[in-house]
Amino acid sequence: MHRTPTTVGAVAATAIVSLALAGCATGSAAEPEAGDGLQVVATTTQLGDFAREVAGDDAQITQLLQPGQSAHGFDPSPQALQGLAAADVLVINGAGLEEWLDSAVEASGFDGTIVDTSEDVHLHEGAGHDHGDHAHEGEEAHEEHAHEDETQAEDALEDEAHAEDEHADEAGAEDSHGHDHAIDPHTWSDPHNAIHMVESIVAGLSAADEASADAFAANGEAYVGQLEALDAWIHASVDQVPADERLLVTTHDTFSYLAEAQGIEVVGNVMASLDDNAEPSAAEMDALIAAIRDTGVRAVFSETSINPALAETIARDAGVEVFSGEDALYADSLGAEGSAGATYIGSQIHNITRIVESWGAEPAALPAELEEP
Repeated sequence: MHRTPTTVGAVAATAIVSLALAGCATGSAAEPEAGDGLQVVATTTQLGDFAREVAGDDAQITQLLQPGQSAHGFDPSPQALQGLAAADVLVINGAGLEEWLDSAVEASGFDGTIVDTSEDVHLHEGAGHDHGDHAHEGEEAHEEHAHEDETQAEDALEDEAHAEDEHADEAGAEDSHGHDHAIDPHTWSDPHNAIHMVESIVAGLSAADEASADAFAANGEAYVGQLEALDAWIHASVDQVPADERLLVTTHDTFSYLAEAQGIEVVGNVMASLDDNAEPSAAEMDALIAAIRDTGVRAVFSETSINPALAETIARDAGVEVFSGEDALYADSLGAEGSAGATYIGSQIHNITRIVESWGAEPAALPAELEEP
């Protein structure tokens, strides 16, 4: 599971190029053929998998993003826009994930039904990006936070002399100093949320094609049963580990819903952001290394759709294991066909297995519902 930075970097670079080429090749399939029944376009790889499970043979499913692609910086191709224009239903993650969506819908002329799968999910704000209070124990971090406390005290006194509209401006400025209150869009990391997302898809497809509603409902019910079994398996696997040892460091802030559901403490992220395009500063990297050492984190996890170089550097400098290459986590994207993370359920089994193993435990036995035939 541990790889040297040089070896893993080379393997990951090759994988990234391969995925990029695969994305270009499969991207040409984004335009559905007319006359094939209900035409459904899903934005992300996870939603494409959900929609295919619900639709069965009663709808044509395409997805805009391909394996290995991130939704944060996605730029739809002209062919993808043509596929969107021909769609009857557009299934989206929502919660602010697809920042490019409005312009894509406008450019394509799509006028069908939009199914927002985040509507029935309890959303929460992204975590503060100072890697918790652990970095306070380092001398430099302590001095930095002391300076911030003095600055905040001065700002508070100054705010008392300003009008309410100026108070709002100061709050916005404070947010720019490391307090990110954006909604976390990575809802699928918790299978309980995935169940609500699937139910939204069932409702949306059923409304768009009433003749197939019974089939959609039956397919959705069967898949939800698998997701419930997955959720129970995750709880059984994680619960074997003492709560104070459930520590996690990943490439970017993408597992907060899973962490909240399973009592996992996210000590920090290599990219202290909800966006996987962020670039950490040297100070942020030093703070994360200090937090890893102070808390006893055993490993740093890279993610399959992000270059692992920074994660490897953090792990090496902190003296802990790094999970990269085939051991990396599936976060913003599912994997290519044939990989462990080609499906949502497969990606979750892979992720939890690696995480639990990093804590020195073995995951629970898979229930029959989740075993491959």
